[in-house]
Formats: sequence, C-alpha cells, structure tokens
Amino acid sequence: MKDYHERLTKRLLEKNDHISYYQARTLVELLWEDFETTYAKAGREYQGSEITEKVVRQWIENYGETLHEFAEANPKYKQYLDQAKYTLH
Repeated sequence: MKDYHERLTKRLLEKNDHISYYQARTLVELLWEDFETTYAKAGREYQGSEITEKVVRQWIENYGETLHEFAEANPKYKQYLDQAKYTLH
C-alpha cells in the first residue's frame, strides 16, 4: 500500500506546487480512504488496491492543481492538512 501512496503523492506534487510533501501524502491517503469507504457503503465488491489507485490517480490528473483549494474548503480535509503542515518527519 505504501508504494501506491508514494507514487500518487509524487504525482500530486508534480501537479501542485502549493502543498508540502506531507500535505500531499495526507491528501492521497484521505482520497484513498474516502473512495474505498464510499465504494463499500454502496455495496460494491472490493476490487483491490489497483482500482483505488486508478481512481485516485484520475482525480489527481483532473483536479491536482486545485486540490488544495478543495481541501481547504472541506472541514474534514482542512483539519488534516493543517496538522500535516507541522509534521517534522
């Protein structure tokens, strides 16, 4: 799973220079979790990490440049991004 997150984080950083590595990683993890949770709530059968990576990658490709704006307007995401600003490791 870490490999998936790392690839997606790197891609998001290529698309968006308004966020730090830790903020990008946090966004990737939140998008990943939200997709899998929503998919499960809809009663869909789990399709594996490859499908989740594909969906999150598509979101990054389509919205990566402005993803920080969406995150700052969404209270759940904003809370985690603010925490990621102060991550030292």
